[in-house]
Order: sequence, then C-alpha cells, then structure tokens
Amino acid sequence: MRPLLIVAIMGAALATQSGCETNAATGKSVLSLISRDEEIKMGAEAQPQFTQEFGGKVPSPALQQYVTRVGSSMTPFTEGDNPSLPWEFTLLNSDVVNAFALPGGKVFFTRGLAKELTSEAQMAGVLGHEIGHVTARHASQRISTQTLFNAGLGVAAVVVDASGNDKARQVGGYGIPALAVGGNLVMLKFGRDEESEADSLGMRYMSKAGYDPRAQLEVMEILKRVSGGGGGIEFLATHPLPDTRIERVQRELNQEYAYTRNNPKYQEFAERYKKDFLSVLAKLPPPPAPPPQPQGMLDLDHPEAWCAVCMQDVRAKGRLAAAAP
Repeated sequence: MRPLLIVAIMGAALATQSGCETNAATGKSVLSLISRDEEIKMGAEAQPQFTQEFGGKVPSPALQQYVTRVGSSMTPFTEGDNPSLPWEFTLLNSDVVNAFALPGGKVFFTRGLAKELTSEAQMAGVLGHEIGHVTARHASQRISTQTLFNAGLGVAAVVVDASGNDKARQVGGYGIPALAVGGNLVMLKFGRDEESEADSLGMRYMSKAGYDPRAQLEVMEILKRVSGGGGGIEFLATHPLPDTRIERVQRELNQEYAYTRNNPKYQEFAERYKKDFLSVLAKLPPPPAPPPQPQGMLDLDHPEAWCAVCMQDVRAKGRLAAAAP
C-alpha cells in the first residue's frame, strides 16, 4: 500500500509544477492556480460581504480619505504589475482590533485598531503589512495549496479503497486522516511564514513612502499589549507570537534599516495622526454591536487575529464541513 500512497501523493505534488511562478515581491517561486484577473474578481465580489460583517464603513469621508491616502502612498512602490491593481482601502466601523486584505488589492482596517495606534507611520505599518499579503499573493497560494493537497488525499483514498487489500484498507483508514492532520499543520506553518513575510514587505513599502519603519516594531508591541502578552503554543498557531514578530522586526531594523535611524527623511507623523485622525474619530458615534460569530469561524475578538488571510481559509473549511454529508 505504501508505494500506492506515495505515487498518489507524488502525482498531486508534481501537478503543482504547472502552477509555479516567480513572485515579483518576494523573488520566490510560488504555487498559484489563480490568475491575476481571478484574484481581482474574487476580492471585488467578497468586498461587500466583509464590509457588512464589520459594521460597514466608518461614516466619515475625511477619515476614509486619510486611510486611503496613507495606503495609496505605498502602492506605487510595490513590485511588478502590482501598482496597477485596483487598490482600495476601507476604514471599517468596528471596535474589533483587526486589519486584513482580500486578493486583488482590497485592504481593510478597523477603527478598533486605529484607536490603539499613536502615529500615522504605525497605520502605514499595518496597511503595508496587508499590502504585502496582496503582493506576495498569499491568499491564492493558500487556496492553490489546499486544493492540490485535498486532491492528493482524494486520490490516495481511492487508491487504498480500490486496492482490494483488507490490510491496506485498514492501514489507510488510519494513515489518510493522519496525512490530513499533518498537511494542515504544514499549512499552519505556511501561515506563520506568510505573516512574517508580510511584516517585512510592509517595512519595505512604508520606508519607501517616507515612514519610519520603526513604527512597525511599535505596532507589534501594541498588539502584544492588547492581546495580554501574546501567550499560547506557537507551533499550532497560524500567526507568530508577538514576541517572535518583535524579535524578527527588531533584527531587520538593526540590519537592513539601520540607515533610517535618526534620519529626518523617515517620519512617524504622530501629531498629524492625533489631530487629523484620532480627534475626528473620537467625535463619531460608537460603532454598531457586532453580530454573533457563526460557529466554526475565527474569533475576531482576539487582537492577535488582526490579520485575516487565514480567516478566509477557516471560513472556506467551515462551509465545506457544513456541506459534507
């Protein structure tokens, strides 16, 4: 049975070669079975639903324009054909501490997170992180990898069932579920790697736009504080622990971005953020109460879930589970 399983899994793995391409932002060869146009369509179609789920847009054109200005200051510095994506930045009327991006350039940022920040550069760090998820095409990679992995398991299950060998079927009954668990753990690791990669890309974009990249470190420290220290078992977490992210960002600041230290070309714009954003936000009525989270969905009340690339995968699995016989 083992050779049959290996052939089945290897067949699915070899199929990935046809979908590999070099990503302009990361320089890596990545799997993507979804075209750029399909990504744009997916993001545009999902945008209204995500906006509604988070209370709609903040009712302030001035604040919406502020977020758009900060985000749009970085998109010209993205790689390849990414500057021409239909970028759109939305300030959501929710107290949940969160930010996320959809494929094709749709970026979301909640007022709950905005209230925790103290400078425009910190906002740029968050938005730059989300821009990084888009340019690295993390969502399409996850969808492509999940699709092929599940296809491989399906082939393996058929091979085992058709083997006619009772022992093979018995072993397969244990082995295939174990493969599914193991594969999902690998994908969780991919999620943590994606978050770290987006942190780095965010620092790249914000610094090119004239923001002090040290604000990204401040964002990590704020998230750690809001999440109560960021404890937990990192191996089974889709996001790196705050301390892990802080350590990695600090290392990049000391090495790659050492030239920005005390450099007047790179600013945080704390006073501008306080005057033009936070003071206006404080005068708005409170956001509507969030709807109850459906069972099986990511708990968005946890600040460490501020980035929702993984949320799309969780929701997709929930829908698949609900549709299963």
